[in-house]
Amino acid sequence: MTRPCEYNEVNMLYLLIAAACCAADQLFKFWVVRHIPLEGYVELIPGFVGLTHIRNTGMAFSLLSEHTWILAVVSGAVAVLLAWLLWKGKFTGWEKLGLALVLGGDLGNLIDRAFLGYVVDMINPEFVRFAVFNLADSFIDVGAVLFCLLYILRSLREERAKKAERLKEEAHDSDADGN
Repeated sequence: MTRPCEYNEVNMLYLLIAAACCAADQLFKFWVVRHIPLEGYVELIPGFVGLTHIRNTGMAFSLLSEHTWILAVVSGAVAVLLAWLLWKGKFTGWEKLGLALVLGGDLGNLIDRAFLGYVVDMINPEFVRFAVFNLADSFIDVGAVLFCLLYILRSLREERAKKAERLKEEAHDSDADGN
C-alpha cells in the first residue's frame, strides 16, 4: 500500500513539476502568439486537431468573460491553497502529482489573466465540437481527474481496511467471551 508522503524536500519535487507545467504552458502560448495571427488557424493532424489563436477573457467555455479580475483573484487563491497542500498535505506521491498538474495549469492561466487580461487559447479539437483550450487547461483537467480518482480509491481502501480490522477485533472479542 502506498503511504502518504511526509512534508520534506521530496515535496519540493511536486512544486518543481508545477513550475515545469506552467513554463511549458507559457512557452507554448508564446510560440502561438508569435507564429499564428489572432484567430488564425494551423492544421496539425487533419480531421483531428489544429491550432486556433484566440483570446479568452473568461474561463471554460468563456464563462464569466466580463469578470477576468475575479477569475484572477480566485486563481491566485487556488494557487496558494494548492501549493500549501503540496507542501503540507498528507497525500500519496501520485495524488501530489495530480495536485502539481492542477497548480501548474492554474499558474499558467493566472499569468495570462494578470499580465494580459485574457488567456491565450489554441488547441482546437476537430473530431468533436468543443471549445478551444490551452495546455494549462489540459494540465488542470488531467491533474484533477488523477487526484480525485486516486484520493477516492485510497479512501475506499483505507475504509475497507478499517472495517476488516473492526470485524477481526469483534471476532477476537467474541472468541474470548466464548471461552
